[in-house]
Amino acid sequence: PRWRVCDCLSVVGVCASVPLVMALLHDPDVPYLPLPAHGGVVSPHEHSDIVRDGSVDIKGRPVRRSHTGGWKACGFIIGYELIERLAYYGIASNLVIYLTSEMHEGTVSSAKNVNNWMGVTTVIPIVGAFFADAYWGRYWAIAITSLAYVLGLIFLTLSASLRVFKTSPCPTGSLICPKATAVQNGFFFFSLYLIAIGTGGVKPCLESFGADQFDEEDPAEKRRKSSFFNWWYFGLCTGAFLAFTVVVYIQDNVSWGVGFGILAVAMVIAFFLFLAGTPFYRNKLPGGSPLTRIIQVLVAAVRKWHVLVPSDGNLLYEIHDKESLRIGRRRLLHTEEFRCLDKAAIQENSNEPTFQKWKDPSKCSATEDIHTIVMYSSEIEGSNTDVQGPNTNPWKLCTVTQVEEVKLILRIASIWLTTIIYGAVISQSITLFTKQGSTMNRKIGSHFEIPPASLQMFSSIIILIVLPLYDCVFVPAARWLTGYERGITMLQRLGAGMFLSILCMIIAALTEFKRLKAAKDYDLLDDPNSTIPLSIFWLTPQYLLIGISDVFALVGQQEFFYDQVPDTMRSLGMSLYLCANGVGSFVSSLLITIVDKVTSQGGHQSWFVNNLNRCHLDYFYLFLAVLSTLNFIIYLLFSKSYMYKKVGIVSLAFRQ
Repeated sequence: PRWRVCDCLSVVGVCASVPLVMALLHDPDVPYLPLPAHGGVVSPHEHSDIVRDGSVDIKGRPVRRSHTGGWKACGFIIGYELIERLAYYGIASNLVIYLTSEMHEGTVSSAKNVNNWMGVTTVIPIVGAFFADAYWGRYWAIAITSLAYVLGLIFLTLSASLRVFKTSPCPTGSLICPKATAVQNGFFFFSLYLIAIGTGGVKPCLESFGADQFDEEDPAEKRRKSSFFNWWYFGLCTGAFLAFTVVVYIQDNVSWGVGFGILAVAMVIAFFLFLAGTPFYRNKLPGGSPLTRIIQVLVAAVRKWHVLVPSDGNLLYEIHDKESLRIGRRRLLHTEEFRCLDKAAIQENSNEPTFQKWKDPSKCSATEDIHTIVMYSSEIEGSNTDVQGPNTNPWKLCTVTQVEEVKLILRIASIWLTTIIYGAVISQSITLFTKQGSTMNRKIGSHFEIPPASLQMFSSIIILIVLPLYDCVFVPAARWLTGYERGITMLQRLGAGMFLSILCMIIAALTEFKRLKAAKDYDLLDDPNSTIPLSIFWLTPQYLLIGISDVFALVGQQEFFYDQVPDTMRSLGMSLYLCANGVGSFVSSLLITIVDKVTSQGGHQSWFVNNLNRCHLDYFYLFLAVLSTLNFIIYLLFSKSYMYKKVGIVSLAFRQ
């Protein structure tokens, strides 16, 4: 009925308008820093309002703290994310049902297609993040790829609405259904992967762009940045909740074309919402190719393989350069790990100055992850000149900061590898969990029937409840006990989520065992189309556990990878978090293929067959639980030895 469609559009419109109204309450008269009218000298009051992390407006002008960034800018960004996740989960949550019921694919092929698509949508952001960090900037990367996102959704709507692109329905009473033609398959998957290209620019850049709205060198804004990741995920889950309830219901009870059409309209609204916040955004300038900087360190270190590394890190080459301040690249302090890379910063001409002088570092305070030491140099203190250092060939001599950036990537890699199995676990909530629910009793009362994919709303509900409690109750209490600004460390948060995912797989296995037992007791093992008289709410515990684990692990991943990567690679940092989950989806698909082949050898029945009542998802869930436990042990070993990033902040005199 039309009123249902209008209702959904109204909900989307209200959700999109909230951050817009919040922003309009603020007067954007002076969104940038004007040049001082009194002889070119910035007054102390004006200077305190300058954002000193290299942020500029869309036209490249310096920005004021009071008129840009903060929550006023994040309202637009979180609003965009809410609608974008509404669109993404409106597709992903019910895709396995669409492939089996509309495209007439089998259980194994549909699960693999969903895993492959989800894998691509979370791996391709590496490409988008690279171009955003190196050349485009995050704002333009989001704007450009949003157009591909909208176009993909329009094509997807056409593939589900026009007869030429729709698969013929199954004959009444027949178990054999016609397969989709090559044209139908081609247009459908072209639409899906065009959406994947859109997510490749939006997902890694949008969250890092939101975090960029807070200046890490301002104590108040630094605290708000930690809360930003929690409220960002809150907005994400709000969009997911609407997808699991409103959109999935329309897809199952009205039509797939209407359901996908609503998502297309919503993304158009989100795109214009993002553009409306342009005057309030703080933009970071692209910092050039990070791969070039990494390769320069490796080449310089190899060239000086015969040179001994000095025991005193202050003898290594470092400079104060204006370009680093312009693009917001902070100085990194020397660490003792991977000392072979320090050779890249060794000056073979001992007469060249190092420009590394420190102001009483023993008296500087330290936090769990960032050790702040104020740099001091008599050459620049009180003067207006830049210290550039001697002319050097970056392929022969690199700075300590450049070397430490490579060390950061190597340290992060060990943690990243251990998050892949977690990605494989959470991918089950969209694929196999949904297929489980499709065979169970989904009725509430005598008329209403819950769509199988809507059960994912319990994950969103528990996240929407737990996240505010985590930010407003748990963090202050933990901060009082531990003294850490975040309450617990980022790696402790991530580890807690991994542990909960193990419990989730055990619970899922026990629930599946009960479902199979009910199918056997009611003689339904060979009747896959019949409903098993077991309430779908038996799946609630595993969805709740996966939701709570997300609060710790997924938000922890986002905060960790954003915080620990080099400053000019923040989009790539977010793509690492997405890529881990994407590779996890590929691993899940690979595991299903391997288990299917191994268990079907010798004439035995595979754990995965088209008849879900003859599958052994319970064994597969237990297998994932064992695999996750081994992975968790490895994670504990890596996290125990992990060294957090150490940042040095340039003296105020040099900034002036």
